[in-house]
Amino acid sequence: MYEILRKHIAQYITLDDVEFSQCTAFFTPRKLRKRGFLVQEGDVCKYAAFIHKGCLRSYTVDNKGDEHVLQFAIEGWWISDMYSFLTGEPTGYFIEALEDSELLLLDRQAYDQLTENIPKFERFFRLLLQNNLIATQRRIIAEHSKTAVDRYLDFLQTYPSIVERVPLRHIASYLGITPEALSRIRRELVNKENK
Repeated sequence: MYEILRKHIAQYITLDDVEFSQCTAFFTPRKLRKRGFLVQEGDVCKYAAFIHKGCLRSYTVDNKGDEHVLQFAIEGWWISDMYSFLTGEPTGYFIEALEDSELLLLDRQAYDQLTENIPKFERFFRLLLQNNLIATQRRIIAEHSKTAVDRYLDFLQTYPSIVERVPLRHIASYLGITPEALSRIRRELVNKENK
């Protein structure tokens, strides 16, 4: 179960076998059924979750009841509300499994002990947070400067495996458009290819 985690970590830091064995002791395996929640709005996000198998999404619900997808996460990715996780404040997010999923959970105490016992993990988590910040900034810029068509094409190029696993209504929400607008964009792109 830990091989995907090991490959993921190796992209950022080098661990010997003893260090990797030590690090696995800090993670708690958990299965989450489709439509199950890792955390719900108003609760404190107690875990940073590494996805071993499956697909999850984080989203908010506005005062009209509309969902706004913030993130998808598949095998080899992390998902959490880092603000809630690090501060202990209630989250404004829902994190839901879109498929039956297998997770490796790291709670706050384990996170602190892991970085203390194996200092290389300070660098690992810093690099993860940096990459997340860069992706978030790119997404904000795209939201303000690109057309819906361009945002969809970017999504297809950046996350090709997610498109096949996630309902189109969730992708539309992530892109900040209606499902009808996404259907229209997809039709137009198919028509363009067929000409």
